[in-house]
Amino acid sequence: MKLLQKLREKARHLNTEIYALYLAYKHPKVSWSAKIIIAITIGYALSPIDLIPDFIPVFGFLDDLLIVPAGIALSIRLIPVSVLLECRLKAMELFHSNKPKLRYAWMIVFFTWILVASIVIMLFYKLIHEPTPAENL
Repeated sequence: MKLLQKLREKARHLNTEIYALYLAYKHPKVSWSAKIIIAITIGYALSPIDLIPDFIPVFGFLDDLLIVPAGIALSIRLIPVSVLLECRLKAMELFHSNKPKLRYAWMIVFFTWILVASIVIMLFYKLIHEPTPAENL
């Protein structure tokens, strides 16, 4: 029971940090380079698609254990301290008030991946079906 409680607390802390990063992303005092790193970190953390699939033994989970925390740590270093504290307080208020506003965040991630996949498929289709110079005659 104690392990399960610790895992829940870690998950709650991770959710709070990711939402704080989202709030920092929208903050005007955060630089554009930090916003790019934050967007990549949040996108990867919420995405169901990993660089290394989870079914690959050991390595599948290592990317989740290394890449997401490294992205969060890098993002936190790029955000001004006063902005980060403000965003963390807002995130804690949200998650401890039991009124999460991110009910549909998964839809944003899902449709973003659908859009990216569609663009890749269209570009691949154009590449394959591009007429050769001999066919143009």
